[in-house]
Amino acid sequence: MGGNDVLGFIQRAKPYMAVVWLQCGYAGMNIIATIALNKGMSHYVLVVYRHVIAMAVIAPFAIVFERKIRPKMTLSTFFKILGLGLLEPVIDQNLYYTSLKMTSASFSSALTNVLPALTFLLACIFRMEKVNLKKAPGVAKVMGTLVTVAGAMVMTLCKGPVLDLMGSKRKISGEGHTGEVVKKEWMKGSLMLTAGCLCWACFIILQAFTLRSYPAELSLTALICLAGAIEGAVVGLVMERGNMEVWSIGWDTKLLTVVYAGIVCSGIAYYVQGVVMKTRGPVFISAFSPLSMIIVAVLGSFILSEQIFLGGVIGAIIIVIGLYSVVWGKSKDYKVSTSITELPEVGTDSKHQKKNTVELISIDVPPPDQMTVMNPSS
Repeated sequence: MGGNDVLGFIQRAKPYMAVVWLQCGYAGMNIIATIALNKGMSHYVLVVYRHVIAMAVIAPFAIVFERKIRPKMTLSTFFKILGLGLLEPVIDQNLYYTSLKMTSASFSSALTNVLPALTFLLACIFRMEKVNLKKAPGVAKVMGTLVTVAGAMVMTLCKGPVLDLMGSKRKISGEGHTGEVVKKEWMKGSLMLTAGCLCWACFIILQAFTLRSYPAELSLTALICLAGAIEGAVVGLVMERGNMEVWSIGWDTKLLTVVYAGIVCSGIAYYVQGVVMKTRGPVFISAFSPLSMIIVAVLGSFILSEQIFLGGVIGAIIIVIGLYSVVWGKSKDYKVSTSITELPEVGTDSKHQKKNTVELISIDVPPPDQMTVMNPSS
């Protein structure tokens, strides 16, 4: 394999490496956040501090590296940024953290696999994704979306027996009344998590639209984090009813959670998501969430001793099958679009060839005032 082949392979692998890194970051966030929330940290406080740190980290890079390419702020872009700050940083994350306390880290990570299906549906509605049911890739994307939704419903409605993996089976005190309370909390948490995934999908679609009019990823990330911090602070003050003690954190797991979530899962994640989205689209971004599910399930069994239910495993397998059906169809569409884009570079464009021919003629023929008049007798 030559040097050009290696460079070409690395260039093609960049989007995949980026989204894999994102899922690893999200998996770590699930584990750390679960520990902090179990120790009494308010998720409203976590959301606000998380985006304050993210904004403080990203803003200097945006000021330095995008000072020449940053477009002017318009009223339309301003309202889009407010919407972005409300959808994911405030609504989605607060719903997610609330459901995290009601269910478990592994279950929450697994159910978020419905995100690619929701993103795909919204992308079709807003004509950001093309579906041709007469070809296999189009059928695969539609069927994969339906299978993914079915898997999410299985995970939500069917728990089944507890699987004792790596000693993760825990004793639950009080079977009768307590079991009913746990079941109700589990169902409520599942519904809240599904609503959060819908907000997350809307965030991805709106971010793709915003990048068209404001193509400065670092600046947009900083502004989203700023809007999310301000809007989240308003929500937090209202929901905590003026209890200022919850806003104090020390040098403990709570501080680690805030710093990790702000830098990795908000600042860097929003930026990388925007960069990859410009070339691969919103569906590609959300297509790798099963990787986070696998990592969280393994770490959750070892670190948190979480229970793994048979219904969750079956639903997760169904979700993965449907998800990668969507990914396969999406990859075929990308290959077709790439081949069409590269056609003019091969020189098959007749207009391009004609332009080159005209330029060659103009170079070979000198101007009239410099032409030498030939003597007929010579």
